Amino acid sequence: MSIKDLPARTIERLEGPLAELAAQLRGTLVTPADAGYDAARAVYNGMIDRRPLAVVRCANASDVASCVRFGTAHGVVIAVRGGGHNAGGLGVWDDALVIDLSGMRSTTVDPAARTVRVDGGCTWGDVDSATVPFGMATPSGFIASTGVGGLTLGGGVGYLSRRYGLTVDSLLGADVVLADGTLVSIDAHNHPDLFWALRGGGGNFGVVVSFRFACHDIGENGTVVGGPILYDLADAPDVMRWYRELLPALPEELSGWIGLITIPPAPPFPEELWGRKSCAIVWCYTGSADRADAVTAPVREFGSPLLVGLAPMPFSVLQQAFDGLYPAGLQWYWKADMFAEISDAAIDIHAKYGALLPTGHSTMHLYPIDGAAMRVDAGATAFPYRGGGWAGTIVGVDPDPANAAAITDWARNYWDELHPTSAGGVYVNFLGQEGDARVRSAYGANYARLARVKAQYDPRNVFHINQNIPPAG
Repeated sequence: MSIKDLPARTIERLEGPLAELAAQLRGTLVTPADAGYDAARAVYNGMIDRRPLAVVRCANASDVASCVRFGTAHGVVIAVRGGGHNAGGLGVWDDALVIDLSGMRSTTVDPAARTVRVDGGCTWGDVDSATVPFGMATPSGFIASTGVGGLTLGGGVGYLSRRYGLTVDSLLGADVVLADGTLVSIDAHNHPDLFWALRGGGGNFGVVVSFRFACHDIGENGTVVGGPILYDLADAPDVMRWYRELLPALPEELSGWIGLITIPPAPPFPEELWGRKSCAIVWCYTGSADRADAVTAPVREFGSPLLVGLAPMPFSVLQQAFDGLYPAGLQWYWKADMFAEISDAAIDIHAKYGALLPTGHSTMHLYPIDGAAMRVDAGATAFPYRGGGWAGTIVGVDPDPANAAAITDWARNYWDELHPTSAGGVYVNFLGQEGDARVRSAYGANYARLARVKAQYDPRNVFHINQNIPPAG
């Protein structure tokens, strides 16, 4: 009997208890017998094809607590899905009960307090749509469809990191369903060890049903200057050398990630550039409008760019810029590392594999961890990489499953050559299923404390479908 047959067998055993669970819910329970099952089990990465026992589309914290109690009572594995973007597809698991938070999407902004309360199923697009009209934002990532929960629990590197720190540096509190099904509110004073662990320790400690974040001023009433500057791929070595020296010296309200891409065959890119391999830097300036030209002049004027695409826009528009290019359902294969520097040896490898980009969606990105993100002590939150540098990711991506092997091989070979130039660790949000040693490398000196917090709040390791930290002892 194959693993794909297990849910039906388990459902037969748990038919009565599942019916009892469904009767308790405000949300809905979907099993393999239901017409919407395939849609309910799908996640962002189309390479993931897992068949859970059931998916519960939760409506509130009570539903989440009922699911956790059901799983522990009946020995059913629990998986938690927020936005579904996780690199390893860990929002779904064979024969598991999936706690799907995606129906919990409310946001509440307090302009006077400069805070936003966010449900656990929200995406960053939901948050931006609530905060940006007030001229504020919370540090997030680079794609609006990314889930708030997954990004936050892994640390949260994004456009605002240089100016305002990581997402976890703006986390003020959270409501969490624990492994015993109880609901607790946490912050720096209530359950402080758990609050520390949630700020970068992943989904190991409970199901976060709401977050409370600080908001920060961005641009002029939420308008930033952002967009890509594209260079010919042959210029990539010179651009990377210039970028690695320039970025740390820039004012912190200007940040930019660098990558190797194929220029998309669609507006707003000029048709003569469609399909051309390129070195790209996507910039975001969040300071005052009267300084924008002066601050961005060094990045506008360098080299011989193919395109200078900087323009004023709402921050939410920049955040959404890549959502249409990367819809849910593409095939993804991720490899990642942290980099203390962009060395000459690394640049040679980037040039080699940039020329070998296997598909139009495949890419390499380096995201800076600099400025305000560096001024937090490495032990102050579970996210340990506070010494500067870049979070790097290599992703083979394509719509066609027939190309899965090609994109996987390219990413693996690229990573194998590049890894010796890395700092040895990895940003946990970019980590696939790569074993315990790689999970440990994501946390460094913070790992032992995380294992102790795990032992306190989840001693039976109920929440283990994640980049797992087993309980100490």
